[in-house]
Amino acid sequence: MVSVQPPPTRLARAGALPVGPRPPAWPPGQTGFPLDRPMPADRLRGWLLAILLTVIGGILRFYRLGHPTDGGTPVFDEKHYVPQAWQMLRNGGVEDNPGYELVVHPPLAKQLIALGEWWQGYDSIGWRVSAALAGTLCVLLLVRIARRMTRSTLLGVLAGALLLCDGTSFVQSRMGMLDIFLTLFVLASFGAMVLDRDEVRARMAIVVAQGRVHDSPFGPRMGVRWWRFAAGVLIGMACAVKWSGVYWVAAFGVLSLVWDLTARRAAGVARPWSGVLVRDVGPALWALAAVPVLTYFAGWWAWFASETGTDRYEVGQDIGPGGHFSFVPAALRSLWYYSAHVLSFHEDLTTSKTNPHPWESKPWTWPMSLRPMLYYLNTNDRSCGANDCVSSTMLIGTPALWWTSPAVVVWALWRVAARFDWRYAAVLVGYGAGYLPWFLDIDRQMYFFYATPMAPFLVLGITLASGDVLGRALAGAERRATGLLLVSLYLGLAVANFAWLWPIMVGDSITAAHWNAEMWLPSWR
Repeated sequence: MVSVQPPPTRLARAGALPVGPRPPAWPPGQTGFPLDRPMPADRLRGWLLAILLTVIGGILRFYRLGHPTDGGTPVFDEKHYVPQAWQMLRNGGVEDNPGYELVVHPPLAKQLIALGEWWQGYDSIGWRVSAALAGTLCVLLLVRIARRMTRSTLLGVLAGALLLCDGTSFVQSRMGMLDIFLTLFVLASFGAMVLDRDEVRARMAIVVAQGRVHDSPFGPRMGVRWWRFAAGVLIGMACAVKWSGVYWVAAFGVLSLVWDLTARRAAGVARPWSGVLVRDVGPALWALAAVPVLTYFAGWWAWFASETGTDRYEVGQDIGPGGHFSFVPAALRSLWYYSAHVLSFHEDLTTSKTNPHPWESKPWTWPMSLRPMLYYLNTNDRSCGANDCVSSTMLIGTPALWWTSPAVVVWALWRVAARFDWRYAAVLVGYGAGYLPWFLDIDRQMYFFYATPMAPFLVLGITLASGDVLGRALAGAERRATGLLLVSLYLGLAVANFAWLWPIMVGDSITAAHWNAEMWLPSWR
């Protein structure tokens, strides 16, 4: 008998509802493997919309990219990374390090900044163009990731539009600093993890359909998993930007094994826990532990090849040639020595009890962006047409997004506990890996820009919640229309909020009264 499908609704054609053929029926006696909904059929439209949002994101991020500067010089922490990147251009990829052992982050992001300086020169556009490109790519990645997680082109577009409206991602994309590169590689690694999950479950479905799932009590071997390998490479690149990337190494490793466990249990494997230990832990350690470490070391290629890199030849000087670790190559022992000094710097970077940094913030303020970051302030500007002009650049999370974070986290926890929704669990893992570890050392000096990698996961959480507001695919027309209206109103609010904050994010000259109106909370000052 041929199954006749009703014509798709307008929302279905837009990708808001799953369309396309159902998964094939299983052979007699097989219960089948619970596949996720099929991807939307509008593949070309999905890509065109993703590219359109990416282009819009690029226009916004490249608008007046060279402004502001501190009298033609970098602003805030750009003053560390921008000259170090320029030094890399003339030193074969390594910094001069005039402060000696005060180059306290791995080299990859600075090398990417250096590419922009090589292309555009040593000016404000040159040292920010790579960051702007990285932030633009984040938009493309998020649209595609959200579409795959929700099986909805509409929700993928919503995620991209919300990221366009996020002040944190926007401002960091316009600064010659490291955090937007960390965000890019973490988000790309997360996307590869989601693709790996889909691929593993598709393979498991084939095994179940062929009746081979019980050939071993541990279940099948899953073969080479290239997307998980790619996730390992990308998260290793995140670690080669900042050491905080290691938080996602641990988080994504656990997440991958949990997904493997749920796949084996859903397939009816006799001993799923043992199956994970026997079949999955070893390959996971390779892909999500060893590969990131090797990628991290690869990020130091220029230091390994240099003659003048800081501490490059410490073996035979401050490090004896013998000892228990003499079997380790001298270059790695020297890097370990250098890294120990860097770690000591970070451990000593604590909040001053007598003279704290005026824009320092602690992690409990980050989810709602209660203490933003002021990068630039000029109260002597007269270009607004008044006598009391102010121009500023402030890193601030758009309140329409960030102020919803407590509700989004609570809803996500409920969905995980009540429905075991893997999508919300994945978002919580990514969000928590960028947030919770900072509570381990509260005395450390911290700033809101550390929360930049949290932004895409917050947007994903909001997007999933918006999908719940939108309603199930089989809900009535009135229910769906009401949900669509609410989601549209929320998106409009986010766009309006972003537009209102625009002057203090890009350094436009405004009156003092206007600037005061932008400062919604006392903690923003």
